[in-house]
Amino acid sequence: MRKLVYYVAVSVDGFIAGPSGEFDFYPEAPDMVEYLRAEFPETTPSHVRPAVGLADAPNKRFDTVLMGLGTYRPGLEAGLTSPYAHLKQYVVSSSLPPVDDPAVQLVRTDPVALVRTLKEQPGEGDIWLCGGSRLAGALLPEIDELVFKRYPVVAGAGLPAFSGEYRPRAFAPVETLTFSHGGTVTTYRPAG
Repeated sequence: MRKLVYYVAVSVDGFIAGPSGEFDFYPEAPDMVEYLRAEFPETTPSHVRPAVGLADAPNKRFDTVLMGLGTYRPGLEAGLTSPYAHLKQYVVSSSLPPVDDPAVQLVRTDPVALVRTLKEQPGEGDIWLCGGSRLAGALLPEIDELVFKRYPVVAGAGLPAFSGEYRPRAFAPVETLTFSHGGTVTTYRPAG
């Protein structure tokens, strides 16, 4: 069965974006960038891939991306209706007008049912939960793995990694890699 993997950048204080959706405050380190491009090439948006040498890179881990409106909106505002054209794309939103792009499927209700259906379908990779905070909170019971790119920066405020109802779920770290600027990539799986 395919897995739902929440692969996301997060600050030391647990925010995935600033109060207005900012995500440009994460400090980069060349060794971390190289690792992420090598291990997760499909998480680079389609329009950026040629500029960073990933134009012909095959998908390594994921074949499907699931995102909320806040994650989808920046690309849409830049005129990119299909930010990950190399993946099957689902946008979960009850307020987004119909998307005029056949490569993007708009999901109005029940992201849990969607994920359960996707997990059962055959695929060549796992399902990438790209964000955001509310969608991750709604899908918490369905998450099979967390991959947190933790950057050495404090945001102070913004969108937490998860939001929604209070329902603790234990995860155990299975691997942590540390990079030159002190940032880490930690993989967690459900505990127990």
